[in-house]
Amino acid sequence: MIADSLQRWEYLCDTIPALLNNIPEEEFSFKPLPAKWSKKEILGHLIDSAANNHQRFVRVQFEETPRIGYQQNEWNHYSYHQQQSGRQLIDSWLAYNRLLLGIAGHIPEALLQRTCYAGGTEPVTLDFVIRDYVTHLEHHLRQLTIY
Repeated sequence: MIADSLQRWEYLCDTIPALLNNIPEEEFSFKPLPAKWSKKEILGHLIDSAANNHQRFVRVQFEETPRIGYQQNEWNHYSYHQQQSGRQLIDSWLAYNRLLLGIAGHIPEALLQRTCYAGGTEPVTLDFVIRDYVTHLEHHLRQLTIY
């Protein structure tokens, strides 16, 4: 079920870092408005998403319908992504996504139907969480660069 998503995800891991490394630090740090995220903060949001989805990918396999949501604006603010170097954020994004890709690729098919609450009011399957994670990555990475 998730094979297509895993292929797209691997492509992102292989392609995106080089594209992001070509963005000048000034552009990467630029905030169009005080309440709007910079490119650094968008990438930081994807790191925060990876951290929270890491819990989902693992815990859903052995816990009974865990609740794993997070407050994205607070995570972004208190992770201080804007103050990090672009290189650090790119390296962190890549390392975390390679780890998660490896985890997702080893999940037995039968466990992909287990459920969790991922911030919504209804439980979702692990299969959905993984596919949605990749779609979410693609959405935000398009905001940062064309791939």
